[in-house]
Amino acid sequence: MIVQDGAQVGFFSLSRDARALYIRELQIDESFQRMGAGSWAIDQVVAIARKEGRPALRLTVFENNPACALYERKGLNVVGKDEFFLRMQRDFSTGVL
Repeated sequence: MIVQDGAQVGFFSLSRDARALYIRELQIDESFQRMGAGSWAIDQVVAIARKEGRPALRLTVFENNPACALYERKGLNVVGKDEFFLRMQRDFSTGVL
């Protein structure tokens, strides 16, 4: 759960394997979007991935989802694509912040 000033603003769910930490879902209540909650959540996930020594952070997102711009700002790059989805990844093995 993502809670801000006592209000539930969203949630995220993760999974992991030896190759990466995966964002399975990241949902921010519409009334809290564009107020930093999604950015904060991704920062927390990046910190978890680094603490666990995961080589990458990965997610799949609809190609037309406005959150793609947020993910790109947070260092995730498109590494694959199909008819509807983008596969995005941030690689930690390069040492780039």
